[in-house]
Amino acid sequence: MSIVDDRNDTDGAVAVTAATAATAAPAEPGAAGAAPPPVPLLHVEGLRVSFAGTEVVKGISFTAYAGRCLAIVGESGSGKSVTARTVVGLTGAGSEVSVDRLELGDRDLSGLGERQWRRIRGKEVGFVLQDALVSLDQLRKVGHEVAEPLAVHGVGDRRARAAKAIELLESVGVPEPEVRAAQRPYELSGGLRQRALIASAIALDPPLVIADEPTTALDVTVGAQVLDLLAASKSRGTSIILISHDLAVVARLADDVAVMKGGEIVEHGPVEDILRNPQHAYTKALLDAVPSEHTRGTHLVRPADGEEKTVRSRRPVDRGRPLIEARHLVKAFRGPDGKDREVVRDVSFEVFSGETLGIVGESGSGKTTTARIALALTPPTSGEVLLRGEPWSALGLRQRRPARSRIGVVYQDPLSSFDPRWSVDRILADALSRGPRPPANATEARRRSLELLEQVGLGHGHLTSAPLRLSGGQRQRVAIARALAPEPELIVCDEPVSALDVSVQAQVLDLLTDLQDELGVTYLFISHDLGVIHHMCDRILVMKDGEVVESGGADEVFDRPRHPYTQQLLTALPRLEVAR
Repeated sequence: MSIVDDRNDTDGAVAVTAATAATAAPAEPGAAGAAPPPVPLLHVEGLRVSFAGTEVVKGISFTAYAGRCLAIVGESGSGKSVTARTVVGLTGAGSEVSVDRLELGDRDLSGLGERQWRRIRGKEVGFVLQDALVSLDQLRKVGHEVAEPLAVHGVGDRRARAAKAIELLESVGVPEPEVRAAQRPYELSGGLRQRALIASAIALDPPLVIADEPTTALDVTVGAQVLDLLAASKSRGTSIILISHDLAVVARLADDVAVMKGGEIVEHGPVEDILRNPQHAYTKALLDAVPSEHTRGTHLVRPADGEEKTVRSRRPVDRGRPLIEARHLVKAFRGPDGKDREVVRDVSFEVFSGETLGIVGESGSGKTTTARIALALTPPTSGEVLLRGEPWSALGLRQRRPARSRIGVVYQDPLSSFDPRWSVDRILADALSRGPRPPANATEARRRSLELLEQVGLGHGHLTSAPLRLSGGQRQRVAIARALAPEPELIVCDEPVSALDVSVQAQVLDLLTDLQDELGVTYLFISHDLGVIHHMCDRILVMKDGEVVESGGADEVFDRPRHPYTQQLLTALPRLEVAR
């Protein structure tokens, strides 16, 4: 990485004047009751970042203050994560960085080499990366990873660092921290790995913490714990830069917000002003796209002409015989100690044609295992699943094959569910061949594949693309097209939008509701995002420790929760209160 110090860039100087004025205007000196002005900690002026000649960050400027949180929000490709990595010297190979001013306190960071950056990172700046699986060394124990900043900066001996690592893991809500510290990252869930990253970032209590999507992989209650932890650090004077596309999380923690689009800051100001009275059209579109109880029954994406959001045209739900029925499902797995542990305990539910049943709960609640049993991908230890009143889970593989096309699935990470060697046309042709009307020849397969792509909002040009070359939203649309190809009655959606930006998420959710309205398809919708669940679902099951602790209509469960666990979930839910 090369850093070019160009202090004669007048555009950068103008930008910082506007940004700094918008961040936090201190009260007039001597004014009655005036709070002390915030203390500037990180100054960034005129930051530009390019890769292979393409500028991805375009002269942005901002200031982070001690005891305050600045949220940088935007979608994938907006430049927010590149900005975060650059201000800690991690832009990456092949990058070109120029900056008018990059200072932490009174220290100039613009010309540091990697050895100097290592002395800064961890001690003066903590950095929480988004992808915990990639960021943690899979061959080292979690406790060693958490204690790494302590070792790098020579804090304590090995025993003291091991004890501190356990303390840090406990502080970020990791259960059984002594056990987890002795495990390796691949043995932990995504949420536990993310918490381990946060523990490492705060190990030395640095004055500045940069958190890049710190709650994306976390359940609502664990995410609330992490936000409370960051808020406590902020109250002690820590400056926090939060990188996020979750505006509800931003509303809960941030004092100031900078909205990025196309490498530029398009709007900047106090969080109340940005969320309640946005001025830029892009900010307004982001806020419009957030699913919640307020958006039920409407499309999330506002029409291009600026008219009001359109209302769904729902087909009536057929409340006669259930499409799928689960009866007293139990699933036990044998652990490394030889003991059987039940992860699903006496779960029963019905799903009717044309409706959406949501299953919500934290990691380990049993919701995904329940979905896999419904799909007949995992056999129950006891209990049964019926499809149209006929045995389903009890059938053998050969007996089940003719009816397999009646149930489809859309996963959280479509890329890992695709054969990386296949193009989109082969993926769809394979799915069509498994349906009740397999194509007679390659020409028909291509025609029907193009119809599927059109149905999910993709064009002919995507047919020959490899999934790796598609965006996250495009891949999820291909996954939906694949699920639709065999003409299923039921589609199981397992966290289908949790990895997507808010506007892309809105497009996919609108697509799913449009397909339901058009085709009458039924959804079993699995998610830990309560806003998505409330927007999408007619009825809800709440699961905890393998059991259904509450069920009912969506409005009933959200407005009048009966079980303490449901109440806890809703209390922990970050809420975005905006004028709609």
